[in-house]
Amino acid sequence: MSAAAPSPENAPELTHFRDGQPRMVDVTDKAATTRTATAEAWVVLPPEARAALEAGTNPKGDPLTVARLAGLAGSKRTADLILLCHPIPVTGADVQVTLEAAGVRIAATVKTTAPTGVEMEALTAASVAALNVYDMLKAASKAIEITGLRLLSKTGGKSGDYRAEDRQGQPIS
Repeated sequence: MSAAAPSPENAPELTHFRDGQPRMVDVTDKAATTRTATAEAWVVLPPEARAALEAGTNPKGDPLTVARLAGLAGSKRTADLILLCHPIPVTGADVQVTLEAAGVRIAATVKTTAPTGVEMEALTAASVAALNVYDMLKAASKAIEITGLRLLSKTGGKSGDYRAEDRQGQPIS
């Protein structure tokens, strides 16, 4: 069952569409402020992929280092991939790729001083890093899963700060 469409007079104003056409929102008059965002993704490894990673026998080399570099590059290429995203100066980026009990955890933090936020840059960094872990380990297993891509936190901008909660409803530190 689908919800009824709002009547034209009650329809919300769409920020990325005008007269039914896609557009990039004009941020010319918005003040440049310091903004940060952190996103994470997980790569779940089947036993054979984890074994290859832990033993250092992966034929393509070190997936974690490649993923970190790919995430950094991905943060800077976001506007090329997300169609209505503004190209902004990425003034800082950090991508941590760690092997944990649940799999490979990727945490990407991106910073800028710009008139719009960096959430998409952080999410892109995390997803590109995860895709590179898959690419580097796919010879060991095609059953690798990428999961849990989400925004953990953001600061700055008109909408204010945001911090995700864990599965028990507690803020993530």
